[in-house]
Amino acid sequence: MGQRYSICPVRHLVGAVLSRVAAGVVVASALIGAAVAQTAKPATITIYTSLQKELLAGYEAGFRKAYPNIQLAWVREATGILHARLLAEKENPHADVLFGVPVMNITAFDKLGMIEPYAPKDYAKLKPYFRDTQEPPHWSGMDMWVNVICFNTVEAKKRNLPAPTQWSDLTKPEYKGQIALPSPAASQTGYLNISTWVQTMGEDAAWRFMDRLHENVAMYTNSSSTPCKLAATGEVVMGVSTDITAPGLKTKGAPIDIIIPQDKSPWEMEASALMKGTKQPEAAKAFLDWTVSRDANELYNRAMAIVAMPGMDNIPPNFPPNSEQMMAKTDIAWSAANRERLISEWAKRYDSKSEAKTR
Repeated sequence: MGQRYSICPVRHLVGAVLSRVAAGVVVASALIGAAVAQTAKPATITIYTSLQKELLAGYEAGFRKAYPNIQLAWVREATGILHARLLAEKENPHADVLFGVPVMNITAFDKLGMIEPYAPKDYAKLKPYFRDTQEPPHWSGMDMWVNVICFNTVEAKKRNLPAPTQWSDLTKPEYKGQIALPSPAASQTGYLNISTWVQTMGEDAAWRFMDRLHENVAMYTNSSSTPCKLAATGEVVMGVSTDITAPGLKTKGAPIDIIIPQDKSPWEMEASALMKGTKQPEAAKAFLDWTVSRDANELYNRAMAIVAMPGMDNIPPNFPPNSEQMMAKTDIAWSAANRERLISEWAKRYDSKSEAKTR
């Protein structure tokens, strides 16, 4: 009995020592983990976008507030240029995420096997028409925009020019040299114009209309925002742009009226998607989770009246009140399938007035 009890203190001593060693290991592991976390290089994802560049800083700030350890590297181009770049990089993709890219273009990339399906967190909360019909989805809608005419009222008064009310008015001879349009070869806004005119007028009639319109065009620009900016500064009387650019310029004091033609207008949905082959899949998915969040939609709604999340009721200043009702009835799949053919025909006829390419 004495021997049995005589080893208990030793057992207690050994136990105490082992407990202290274990506790030390835990503490050391925690300290090492904290040190590694502090010194680890944050993930960086490359985002390709055709959004207006003045919007990007606000979106990045909103995302970094939720995910401070993920850095964003932006590549911003007009949609047509971005489309060509992505096709050129198809075998060696540089982008991790597409953000604010027209859904028509994402659909085209998807058919080429360039998109990785992913259902972001809270995706099911989006309005039905902002959700892909595939399961899992290959894209997530963000917002919708409509093409408009920016009409400089001061310059028009000087030249005694009436405001147009329908697309055919743009062919009137008094508008010669006073119209700026985005190039379909560089800008999705430009392509939507010709695709919509072909679908709503019929192809032969649409090309005859564009032949007459071309006589009045001063320039076809690379960016969708430039025509409205040219109209705002009086370099032309009118420019066809989007309801993203026009209200902001008018709010800043530009002497423009924002006109949606009575015979309906082209429109597009902006969306986000995961690129197949991303080197940062978890960080890219975190970004896509944020893009469908309520916080992100509140940011979209500052510039856009029609956004994906229900309950977003902000109408930006000077936004056309009837834009959603004035969207032309067009087939997105047809537009995507005929894109190269229509742009090629347009370039043969009208590219002589296109703005010089930036690269």
